[in-house]
Amino acid sequence: MLASHAVRRQAHSLARGVASWSKFNPAAMSGANPAQVSNLVCGEWVQSEKTIAVPDPLNGEPFITVPDTQVYEIEPFVDSMKATPKSGMHNPFKNPERYVMWGDVTARAAAELRRPEVEDHFARLIQRTSPKSYAQASGETRVTRKFLENFSGDQVRFLARGFSVPGDHMGQQSHGYRWPYGPVTLITPFNFPLEIPVLQLMGALYMGNKPLVHSDHKVCLVLEEFVRLLHHCGMSLSELDICNGRGTTVNEIMAQGHPRNTLFTGSKAVAEKLAQQFHGRVFLEDAGFDWKILGPDVHEFDHVAWQCDQDAYACSGQKCSAQSILFMHDNWAEAGLEKALAQRASTRKLEDLTVGPVLSVKTDTMLAHAQRLLQIPGARLLFGGEELTGHSIPEQYGAIKPTAVFVPLNELLKEEHFEVATREIFGPFQVVTQYGDRDVPHVLEACECMEAHLTAAVVSNDIAFVQRILGSTVNGTTYAGIRARTTGAPQNHWFGPAGDPRAAGIGTPEAIRLVWSTHREIIQDYGPVHHGQPLTQS
Repeated sequence: MLASHAVRRQAHSLARGVASWSKFNPAAMSGANPAQVSNLVCGEWVQSEKTIAVPDPLNGEPFITVPDTQVYEIEPFVDSMKATPKSGMHNPFKNPERYVMWGDVTARAAAELRRPEVEDHFARLIQRTSPKSYAQASGETRVTRKFLENFSGDQVRFLARGFSVPGDHMGQQSHGYRWPYGPVTLITPFNFPLEIPVLQLMGALYMGNKPLVHSDHKVCLVLEEFVRLLHHCGMSLSELDICNGRGTTVNEIMAQGHPRNTLFTGSKAVAEKLAQQFHGRVFLEDAGFDWKILGPDVHEFDHVAWQCDQDAYACSGQKCSAQSILFMHDNWAEAGLEKALAQRASTRKLEDLTVGPVLSVKTDTMLAHAQRLLQIPGARLLFGGEELTGHSIPEQYGAIKPTAVFVPLNELLKEEHFEVATREIFGPFQVVTQYGDRDVPHVLEACECMEAHLTAAVVSNDIAFVQRILGSTVNGTTYAGIRARTTGAPQNHWFGPAGDPRAAGIGTPEAIRLVWSTHREIIQDYGPVHHGQPLTQS
């Protein structure tokens, strides 16, 4: 309750200038005055017949009303998807002026987000819907703004840069182009309600696609607010559609509308279902059981302890890149790392949202998982393992203290324990284990056996050690060096999993080209034709 009041007291973001395009006031959202989210389809903001009341994650009071779009209401969404040509809204031959248009819209949106009152406005919206510290929420807003700055001006058209190869004779050249898919779908989770939807949405639009966007209903008002900002910055209402409500409804739109590509960020189970249903026409950023290995060289102890705490428990552990398992060399254990981690975790509190509600895993589930781990021989509770107290977080959400369970490496590797020890808990929860110099092959065996390969860290300045680890692992975003982390904002580097042909990317030109465009080869052959020459075909 204290955190909820604090967020409201500090939400002074609807200053003059923000109100001209904004719909939502984070300070005013309450049971008496719920925020009303809308769908966007065929250029119009519309409501559905039924709605979903979203409870405030800090006190359970309904504070957002979201369209509960029904299957009998999906015809406009299906028609919009079917009306989008396979050649997209623009491509290097068709409507190329739109590359310039998107560069201009992006530049204006970046300038808006640079205004302190606008940055604060989105940070407060993020805090209200997916509670995290102000530092984390404002950091998400800044990452989004930097991304927009990166793709302002001519950078959008540069995304469509191709190549050419000389032909066999005069008048012939082969050209490779980046081509849109046309109708596409974007499905995003709750944990980064601004950053993930915006970075992927803009990439889709830049490359000439028309996306149908579905954001988790608990946080979808953040996406709507950003789309309204884009309209204020010059984007037309008809560039994208937004369908709110249940995943089953969006799935039916996709089944009838046949998107040519889908980007899904979320659970592994749903990702696999989509891959099968749509015959592999998907890009996925799914499960993230992420590992960190502390090498034999102990340097910058305080910084490493702080970074481990941040990686495991910032945003209450609700990052797909959160540190899920820590491989701690004997030297770090002897230096007192366990005590340092416990001390740092103890400073996290609900009042400043450095720990808070877990939106996808219940308290009982997390505590039961801790007890299951403690049944492994030699396992012990390092800290946490208890429910948060003195709060009014509703029962459908989780609320536990930052938790770490130590599991011996030799037991962790046993077949009967490995699955439970490497189960991702999307909350403030990590497994810690210890290894010595002779155990490095066993650490690599554990990394090899894991199914998720999103982020990882090798914390060491020992070049030979780092190269050995990097050369034997596959995680798509891997940090190396004494300042290595598992969590990092992807406005300046590729972020995504590896080891799977469906692996998505986010944040860079390469990621946008991979996910939101396909390759098209056009061989231009204008002659001259030499009449009388024998026709040959290789």
